[in-house]
Amino acid sequence: MTFKSQIDAYRKGKPARKLRAVLFDMDGVLFDSMPNHAASWAKVCTEFGLDMEPEEAYMHEGRTGASTINILANRYWKRDATAEEIEQIYKEKCRLFNACPEAPKMPGALQVLQEVKAAGLTIVVVTGSGQKSLLDRLDHNYPGFFTPELIVSSKDVKHGKPNPEPYLMGLEKAGVGADEALVVENAPLGVRAGVAAGIFTIAVNTGPLPEKVLTDEGANVLFDSMTALAQNFNTLNSEWEA
Repeated sequence: MTFKSQIDAYRKGKPARKLRAVLFDMDGVLFDSMPNHAASWAKVCTEFGLDMEPEEAYMHEGRTGASTINILANRYWKRDATAEEIEQIYKEKCRLFNACPEAPKMPGALQVLQEVKAAGLTIVVVTGSGQKSLLDRLDHNYPGFFTPELIVSSKDVKHGKPNPEPYLMGLEKAGVGADEALVVENAPLGVRAGVAAGIFTIAVNTGPLPEKVLTDEGANVLFDSMTALAQNFNTLNSEWEA
């Protein structure tokens, strides 16, 4: 598999710049945690009269909790949720999520991180999550790959994905330009955010959504698993430098 045509299309004739960083989403990329998130969101929202099937949670993945709640509140209540309602719903969602079995590492994610680190690239996490329980798991499950100053969570931004702010902040923290980085995402809104930030965006379809949902958001490259990305990362990196 070669990637030169996708890289050339992204650059649109602009001079090539050295790859310096990779920005990773977390849920559905580093951890197979989206089934737990989807079930928790569906249960809590339905309990509050905001009926949602678990599948819809995958479409909202990457948003802040408040944004997700307000989309449903406007659908069913025809208004934004109050700050108190948001706090109550999100607190209960976190309780349900934390009661779920611990989400495993995503197959292939460790190999991708190893390839990225071996290439001397900066590793950044850009997640819509603000749950301390999951953020704390990064160092436990992937020791030596992450530092707190290179993590962007929902607590750091005003606008979550699909707004480009989280990825723009990730670039700022890494000290790199948009054309010196890659984004690795599994969610349509995350792909949209990476593309809007001007970054070459790799979609990894680790969930139940059709591939077209990710490519329609502008993904530059699509893989069907993190293992497939690991197997192709060195080739992509070499062709980026060519």
